[in-house]
Amino acid sequence: MKLTPLRALFAATVIALGATNAAVAQNALDDIMKSKEIKIAIPTDFPPYGFVGTDLKPQGLDIDMANYIGAKLGAKTELVPVTSANRIPYLQTKKADLVISTLGKNPDREKVIDFTAAYSPFFQAIFAAKSLSIKSPADLAGKSIAVTRGAIEDAELTKIAPAGTDIKRFEDNNATVSAFVSGQTTLLATGASVAGNMMARNPNLSAEYKLLLKDSPNFIGVAKGEDKLRLKINEIIADAKRSGDLDKMAQKWLGRPAGDLPN
Repeated sequence: MKLTPLRALFAATVIALGATNAAVAQNALDDIMKSKEIKIAIPTDFPPYGFVGTDLKPQGLDIDMANYIGAKLGAKTELVPVTSANRIPYLQTKKADLVISTLGKNPDREKVIDFTAAYSPFFQAIFAAKSLSIKSPADLAGKSIAVTRGAIEDAELTKIAPAGTDIKRFEDNNATVSAFVSGQTTLLATGASVAGNMMARNPNLSAEYKLLLKDSPNFIGVAKGEDKLRLKINEIIADAKRSGDLDKMAQKWLGRPAGDLPN
């Protein structure tokens, strides 16, 4: 079909607008490299991934990862505290260039933001005192273990617990943790964040990670269409995997290496 002058002008305008939008959508990395500053959203209420230390400064695995990325980009890292509810809106409204905040990937989220490769595990596991040896599910026999009724860790524990395991189920995480802290049980089955908070509040227990129940990784959130930035962060993550830096961060905060994370 032959284009009239008006149609030709309209088509040219659409193409130009599309090119402009594409350029705008790809400017985050350029802006970061030019300003030598990057804003990264992090949690401050979710130990051991992100929490406020005794010096009132954010610390945790996600904070270490944020600072690591800033250093690799040669940029000053501005840590932007967020909650679970506002972390994605902060990315969408450019209040943050990245979100490193125990962010899981799912189809609904993929509709509104993009994700890098995974940078850390998020998991349900069994925890106990360092003095107690737990190397395999067989070691659970004859021991008492607290778990929240109906939680993921309850289902996973039920699958692997041998006969003779004394599983004590409680109605919420607070009751489950309290049972372990007070000595009602010798083991605790829970999520990494709940365990991290418990260990931070009760260092005298000398509790540590013992046995994995279920793994689900964390990803870094990137604004939709910012492929240059996403690919650059993927390069940094891949290098950190090869160097062992991801394993070191996970070991420091989670008591276990990062392991085999998905790209």
